[in-house]
Amino acid sequence: MFGLFRENVRIALSSIKAQLLKTILTIVIISLGILALVGTLSGVDALETVFGGNFDTMGSNTFNIQRYELQISTGNGRREKINPVISYNDVRKFLDRYQYPYTQTATSFRATRSAEVKFENQKTDPEVQVYGANEHYLSNTGSLVEFGRGFTIFDIQNNSKVCVIGSDFLKGLFENDNPLDKTISIRGVKFKVIGVLESKGSSFGNNQDLKVVIPIQVARGIYTQPNINYTLAVKVDQNDMISDAQDEAVKVFRNVRKLQPIEENNFGIQRSEDLINIISDVSSYLKVAAWIISIITILGSSIALMNIMLVTVSQRTREIGIRKAVGAKRSTISTQFFIEAVVIGQFGCALGIVLGALAGYGVAKFYEIDFNVPWAAMFWAVVLSFLVALISGIYPAAKASKLDPIESLRYE
Repeated sequence: MFGLFRENVRIALSSIKAQLLKTILTIVIISLGILALVGTLSGVDALETVFGGNFDTMGSNTFNIQRYELQISTGNGRREKINPVISYNDVRKFLDRYQYPYTQTATSFRATRSAEVKFENQKTDPEVQVYGANEHYLSNTGSLVEFGRGFTIFDIQNNSKVCVIGSDFLKGLFENDNPLDKTISIRGVKFKVIGVLESKGSSFGNNQDLKVVIPIQVARGIYTQPNINYTLAVKVDQNDMISDAQDEAVKVFRNVRKLQPIEENNFGIQRSEDLINIISDVSSYLKVAAWIISIITILGSSIALMNIMLVTVSQRTREIGIRKAVGAKRSTISTQFFIEAVVIGQFGCALGIVLGALAGYGVAKFYEIDFNVPWAAMFWAVVLSFLVALISGIYPAAKASKLDPIESLRYE
C-alpha cells in the first residue's frame, strides 16, 4: 500500500515537471490566498498583543482625562472639533476638587521627545522622551521599577532633582555602570538617578524604554513652552467603583471648565478597557477581511488547479489507456491524479505559509513589535489548501478513471 502511494507521488512529481509553467502559476495563485490569510492573521495577532499588553499612558483600573477622546483625525488631517489644552490651572483645580474615595490621581506631561541626556563624557542621541510627573505617575501608568525606587511625595513637594530612567539606558550610557545614584544632565540641569523602569518595549516606533521621568514642577521650570497639555490619570482601587469614579471625575472637570449643562465635553475620557475593546473590534474586521480575501483567492486557485488537472488528463489519455490495458484499476488511476492535485496544493500551501510568515515578521519589525509564529493561521492554511486540492482534484480524477482503455490507446 505504501509502495503504491510512493509510486503515485513519484508520478505526480514527474507530471508536475512536465508542465512546470502551468504548475508554477497554479502554485503561486494558491500561495497568494494562503499569504493573505497567514500574513493578515499574524499581523493582527501582533497588533492585539502590543495593544493589549502595552499602554504607555494607562495602567489597570485607570482612566485618563485628556484633550481628546481618541487621537483620530478627519480625512483632511484636521479635527472637526478643537478642544482646549488641559492647562496646569485645570490640573490644580481638579486635584483640589476631586475627592472620590479609594482613588489616586497622577498628573503628567511630555516635556519633549527629543532630549539629549549626558553622563560624564558620554551623551545620547537627541531622541530621549522626558516626562514631568507627580508621585502617582508610575503606579497609575503601570510602570514598574526594576531596581531602585520611584518618586515619593517628598521628592515632588521639595522639587528634588531626581529622576527615574527607562531600561534602554542600561544598553547605552550605563552599559558598564550601575546607574543608581549616578548624576545625569538634561538641558544643563543635573539629576540623580533613583530608579530604573522595567522594559515595556516599543509600540509603532515609540520606544517606551528610552525616557526619563522627573518631578513635575522641576520639568515645568526647565520646559516653559506655551500651551503645555497635561494628562490626568485616575486610578481606582476597587473595580466596582470605576464607573462612579469616572462619572464624578467628568462632573468635576466640567465644573473646572465651567461648562453649561447643555454643552458637550471639551475634553476626553479614556479607559484602557475601552481601547482594548476598540482594538478587538478592529482586529475582528481585519480577520474577517483576511478570510474573505483568502477565500476569493483560493476559489480562483481551485478553478486554476482544476483546469490544469483537466488539461493533464487530456494530454495523458494514451498513458491512461496503457495503464488500464496492463491492469490498472479505476481507483488506481483516480488516486494518481488526485495525489497530483494534493501535491500541487501543498506546494502552494508551503509557499504561502513562508511568504505570509515573512510578511507578518516584516510588519512586526517595521513597527518594532514582537512577532509570534501564527500557528493557528498555518493550521487553517493547511486545511484550506487540502480542501482546494480535494475539490479541484475529484472531477479530473474521476474523468481520468472513466476513460475507455480502447479509445485511450487510439488517442494521438
